[in-house]
Amino acid sequence: MHTRQGTAMALAMAKAAGTARGAQAPGPGLRIAMVTTFYPPYHFGGDAIYVQRLARALVARGHHVEVIHDTDGYRAMTGTTPALPAPHPDDPVVHRLASRNPRLASLSVQQLGRPTLHARRLHALLDGRFDVIHFHNVSLIGGPAIWKIGTGVKLHMAHEHWLVCPTHILWRDNREICDARRCLRCVLRHHRPPQLWRATDLIAREARHVDRFLTLSRSAAANHRAFGFGPEMTVFPSFLPKAEAAPAGIAPGAAAAGDAPSRPYFLFVGRLEVIKGLQAVIPEFDAAMPADLLIAGDGAYEGALRRLAEGRANVRFLGRQTMEELRHLYRGARAVLTPSNCYEVFPLVVLEAFRDSAPVIARDLGPYPEILAETGAGRLFRDRDELRAALLHYAGDAAAAARDGARGRAAFERQWSEDVVIAQYFRLIAAAADEKGLTATAGRALAEAGRTVPDPAPCPPEASPRPPCPLAGAAE
Repeated sequence: MHTRQGTAMALAMAKAAGTARGAQAPGPGLRIAMVTTFYPPYHFGGDAIYVQRLARALVARGHHVEVIHDTDGYRAMTGTTPALPAPHPDDPVVHRLASRNPRLASLSVQQLGRPTLHARRLHALLDGRFDVIHFHNVSLIGGPAIWKIGTGVKLHMAHEHWLVCPTHILWRDNREICDARRCLRCVLRHHRPPQLWRATDLIAREARHVDRFLTLSRSAAANHRAFGFGPEMTVFPSFLPKAEAAPAGIAPGAAAAGDAPSRPYFLFVGRLEVIKGLQAVIPEFDAAMPADLLIAGDGAYEGALRRLAEGRANVRFLGRQTMEELRHLYRGARAVLTPSNCYEVFPLVVLEAFRDSAPVIARDLGPYPEILAETGAGRLFRDRDELRAALLHYAGDAAAAARDGARGRAAFERQWSEDVVIAQYFRLIAAAADEKGLTATAGRALAEAGRTVPDPAPCPPEASPRPPCPLAGAAE
């Protein structure tokens, strides 16, 4: 946590690094900052895990990475301060900003859309010290006005729809997909205070400080356009770290001995919330369904889902699972279910499924149509009949599940493996740096992009035709 002593140290570091605007770090590696609200262990979901994985992948390649994140939001929401995990060999430097009054600190940023209690510390840490500043979820660390702080190439990743939606998820009135702005009533029904700054042009004014706005899917980019976000968005893929090796002693298509049902099973992985749509799936697992449903996760909606599952012996709640446990479950599943009712951006569970050769059954909404059109690794559904047909298809045809799972695995290697995505990351940085006249940064980024680019994995011969894989730098 930052104290006054920590701020003084940050100022000394900034001075040592050189505070001239656009100062470049010496040597071949880049100096990269990740700025975000949530970071493990102070986090709730996938955006924090994404930042951690990206930071570690960059550190492993010899770059200097610092994560600057806010602890006030998490502490205000949970009333807890989590224990820090054991260090990882590729951990970045982490600055955990904390105030004595986390509720006041978080509310002030949420209301004003700008850094408040941590403004001085953010300037000390960011001004003149980095070649690249990559903003992520900035909702409670500084809002849109944080984009003006710091120098170098500036990226912003839209992990959710916060840029156009005060609830982040386009879930109107906490009950349905949003198709038109009625924000005041909606935020009140989500039990959040209205943000007055959203009635101004703050985002439009501050967006000029960002060189590239990124998002993880074409559908998310389209949603941003539809709800009035003006700057061009670049679709940039997610990835999974290659350091997460496959569990020993198990092959794709076989679950861990003794841990899984003897019958075929489907798998759901995620938070148990209304918006995840599991309430539409459980009723299909009746006595006539020749497969089981395993549910890995927990959440506020778990009690209601358990009541819905009463009397259904083929529905099992597993609670939270470790990644090793999940990988065993993925490898044995006939398919992974992603029935979300709301607009996802790009769920990591899809990549986890594909990495372990499991196809997906997904609602025809958000990024899933584009994912399955590009991969052929699963089935979409729009209603109960289509969902049941997809379940019965994979439950009764193990070969079809294996074939579609192989397509997912090939697509993962081709589009979402770590080396492929990190190479694209540096090409994106090189292009942005070149436009700003930061030639040293552009040269080092381009050299890094060319260091480890694997050969693309071929499409399986039985895969259905699909459009060419989009380039990560393709503008939407």
